[in-house]
Amino acid sequence: MLYRRFGKTELQMPVFSCGGMRYQYKWQDVPMAEVPADSHANLEATIRRAVDLGINHIETARGYGSSERQLGMILPKLPRDHLIVQTKIGPSEDPAEFTANFEDSLGRLRLDDVDLLGLHGLNNDETLEQAIRPGGCLAAARRLQQRGLVRHVGFSTHAPLDVLLRAVTHEADGGFDYVNLHWYYIFQHNWPAIEAATQRDMGVFIISPSDKGGRLYDPPQRLIELCRPLHPMAFNDLFCLWHQQVHTLSLGAARPSDFDLHVEVLEAINRLDELLPPIIQRLHQAWVEAVGEQLADPFDLGLPGCDEAPGGLNLPVILWLRGLARAYDMETYARGRYNLLGNAGHWFPGNNAAEAETMDLAQLEDHPVIGSQLRSLLIETHEMLGGAAVARQSRQG
Repeated sequence: MLYRRFGKTELQMPVFSCGGMRYQYKWQDVPMAEVPADSHANLEATIRRAVDLGINHIETARGYGSSERQLGMILPKLPRDHLIVQTKIGPSEDPAEFTANFEDSLGRLRLDDVDLLGLHGLNNDETLEQAIRPGGCLAAARRLQQRGLVRHVGFSTHAPLDVLLRAVTHEADGGFDYVNLHWYYIFQHNWPAIEAATQRDMGVFIISPSDKGGRLYDPPQRLIELCRPLHPMAFNDLFCLWHQQVHTLSLGAARPSDFDLHVEVLEAINRLDELLPPIIQRLHQAWVEAVGEQLADPFDLGLPGCDEAPGGLNLPVILWLRGLARAYDMETYARGRYNLLGNAGHWFPGNNAAEAETMDLAQLEDHPVIGSQLRSLLIETHEMLGGAAVARQSRQG
């Protein structure tokens, strides 16, 4: 295994982390008595396989259903000094509630402390304010640190870049020691936040590069061809790790074998300058051919956010998903994300283009790039990707 210094925490972090949101029994919090023996045995085998591979960072969250309780049956059996354990707790309006939730999670994990505590889901102004206001949840987390229950404090986020940068650059109460965020080949818009985190010597943890990064465990043939000689998942791993500012990638393993391909890619870690540029060039060319130079980066068009856009449209995301489907044949991934719009709250905000034919788009008619074609682009995207509404995993059975 390869390790990188996790910023100011000084932890030697494996470049792959064992994320805890796919191997648990249920997305609902259920008592251990309801967890089937075979399901729990699979979770234990997955954890032991990770540790055997040198993936000693075990990451979970209070919101991951039965994950914490199940891990509490396993982690105490393993050498604590060799583990880096992270859990995440969502912020609350009342910091005392946040503290109580953490103490309950620590009990579920059956540990005396955790190495990393993340404030979970600082996704918008409201949740960020709950965290960083004077006397808020960040201050509460620092008190937990003073009690010896937490070693380092960070945050996880699905936020738009402006909110993300406010969190990264926050300084009161010691600021944050690390960040969990989305960034991978198909979504590089958050790079300024990684740069800002690097300037502050923060640890950088990439959330879900293989799933949210494109369902790369089940790639379309078009993407396979564009990424040769690498598997698309291997390419994405290596692309992320090519950037030394990135310290670890979360692998949401559902079974022990899910680590295999990821670990194999480390054999190519010294050949990145040879392997990656031709693939990146092909991917970029395919994107431009599919959507045109003007729409090459839909996140850089100056479009209004979903709070200000007509009908609450998440315009950059809609155009991005259209591009993924057209350029790389990633329709399954794009359709799943597209139909999540309108159903995921601040975790994936805004609406899709279901009402595009009749929507008043007058405020965007003068946009210099897409004003005249916006309605047709939205209608085309909805015809291509529209379908049954999709719920976030944590709301599913």
